[in-house]
Amino acid sequence: MIFAYPAFLWALLAISIPVIIHLFNFRKYKKVYFTNVRFLKALQQESQSRSRLKEWLILAARILAITCLVLAFAQPLLPDRNKTAFTGQKHISIYIDNSFSMEAVNKQGSLLDNAKRKAVEIVNAYGNGDKFQIITNDFEGRQQRLLSKEDALAAIEDIRISPSVKNASQVIKRQSDFLTSQKSGFKQLYLISDLQQSTFDTDAFVNDTSVNVSIVAVKANQTANVYIDSCWFESPVQQKGFILKLHATIANNSDKTIEAGSARLFLNKQPIALSSFSIIAGEEKEIVFSFECKQNGIHYGSIKLEDYPVTFDDELLFTFNSRLNIPTLVINGKNAGSGSYFNTLMQTDSLFQYKTCNENAIDYADFKTASLLVLNEVENLSSGLVSELEKYTRKGGSLVIIPAVNADLKNYEPAYKTLSLPLPMAPDTHALRVNSLRDHPVFYEGVFEKTDERVNLPLITQHYLHQKNTRSNGQTILNLQNGDFFLQEIPVNNSTVYLFSAPLSDKAGNFGKHALFVPTFIKMAILGLKPVPLFYTVKTNAVIPLLQNNLMSETPPHITEINGKHDIIPEMRNVNNALSLFTRQQIEQQGFYDILFNNERLGGLAFNFDRRESNLSVFETGEVSELLQKKNLTRYSVRSAGETSITDLVKQESEGKALWKLFIVLTLLFLLAETLLIRFLK
Repeated sequence: MIFAYPAFLWALLAISIPVIIHLFNFRKYKKVYFTNVRFLKALQQESQSRSRLKEWLILAARILAITCLVLAFAQPLLPDRNKTAFTGQKHISIYIDNSFSMEAVNKQGSLLDNAKRKAVEIVNAYGNGDKFQIITNDFEGRQQRLLSKEDALAAIEDIRISPSVKNASQVIKRQSDFLTSQKSGFKQLYLISDLQQSTFDTDAFVNDTSVNVSIVAVKANQTANVYIDSCWFESPVQQKGFILKLHATIANNSDKTIEAGSARLFLNKQPIALSSFSIIAGEEKEIVFSFECKQNGIHYGSIKLEDYPVTFDDELLFTFNSRLNIPTLVINGKNAGSGSYFNTLMQTDSLFQYKTCNENAIDYADFKTASLLVLNEVENLSSGLVSELEKYTRKGGSLVIIPAVNADLKNYEPAYKTLSLPLPMAPDTHALRVNSLRDHPVFYEGVFEKTDERVNLPLITQHYLHQKNTRSNGQTILNLQNGDFFLQEIPVNNSTVYLFSAPLSDKAGNFGKHALFVPTFIKMAILGLKPVPLFYTVKTNAVIPLLQNNLMSETPPHITEINGKHDIIPEMRNVNNALSLFTRQQIEQQGFYDILFNNERLGGLAFNFDRRESNLSVFETGEVSELLQKKNLTRYSVRSAGETSITDLVKQESEGKALWKLFIVLTLLFLLAETLLIRFLK
């Protein structure tokens, strides 16, 4: 037992008052002489014994009444066995979940309002000299300071719903780190949340012997929600004049089956498609929108459905650019006879942003932007070129290597070894045809409506034999009739290397003139495109790659909302030889944004709210208690906010069980006992 105000114990000296009164208040007797005092003596002895017993009982009642009264003022506390009570200044951190899921309601109103009321009760349970940290999912800088009781109550009142989402372990770590830096010996954390399963990650909880953690659960009446989870295009390329297929995932996080749901597709604010669906309770359903892309440029799209009461995830925004140019760099050898084939294909096709150079005049700066890099019969693979090729494979893209007709194979070895490619050994001049288009399961998928085994495939009159490379996990795209590969796909670092075993000039065959040449290189170019996300998530550090690398100016690029309400300057860094923008959690509102540089629009972006909050499945308090026990997290406790008042429980948790009321009752009982002794005990 400890005392909140031990100074009052000095008042126990007041016990001496009834003792002194008892000792000095002797009753004086008058002598009376009798002839026979035998009977009087017995009566005298009996009266003195009874009087002395009564006085001692009254004295005891008075002493006990004074003692209990003094102890009541000293406020004795009975500490919890698992916790150490503390009576000095306390530092308390209170987390209030203000994510979108707290918009749900129960009998007391919205979950956020319920959580704020519980936070107020917690603050009121502590003394005026205690200090508080009020923290939400926003993790703002102003939340990293201690507040007085009055300021804490004001901060709680100002809390509003936020799109930010944090895991419970992140919140506890932030609270613990903050309180650990304080000098107070008492550190208490409170988490007021709806215990969503998607964010309440008990597996990441750790015991901190210096901090107690109390979890207060608020619960909604129902947890039903239908939402749009994600979307993607069937094809990696979206171009004007083509029929595009947009896939989307609808999730039904409820206990009811949706029989006749519908979702609408908008493009540039115009409704263009409708998709109906039925979805079983607790399941996901994929729907498809088909539409024709009628314009070039950046498109702003959205998918919408109607669902109540949780509405933040009923719309999914996305953007795409139908004016697609694949940056392509073709490096021709000194004696390359197939350079004209690339000129014919790429100079006139708007799909390609085509650039070519000779092997003696290579500008390595062009490697940074190229999605497709072709070494066309280059004879001299210098050490500098090999180094740049290795860097290129680390940033991603497609690298095509076509050997020269009379190649110096010794000169090729360093480059092939660096890229872990099978080494060329010797030329084979037997005339062989490409064997089949079915060697690779997906490379030519969608290129041909049907394939005929009798089709006239390319004839190869010269190719190079290659060593078997056990380190290579390449896959053959085109084989020759004798089993040697003609075209092989080999993953290298973050890129894909397409390795030909034969030159494409007329001296080595007719592949350059064959109809298969065009779809093969278009497919390589498309597969070499870096995937551009259709959308990003607000309040995250989104990394946005830029195809432009010549943004040299004193004016930095801006990310501006299309309605002009929000404008940020992102961090720009060179990552893997390519420029990228980092938003650093500056974008907080869902919407469409443009990347602007010197008043020129470089691209369009869509930012959506975090979908982790869409799954409203929650833990029950009993389930959380079991999880905490399994991990032996003795410093954690959990309770429901449905209790009428949390104030007494908080006081007991922070100080121990208060006994002052018990001692007040005992004081009154002993005073009553004294009164009864004086009146009725003769």
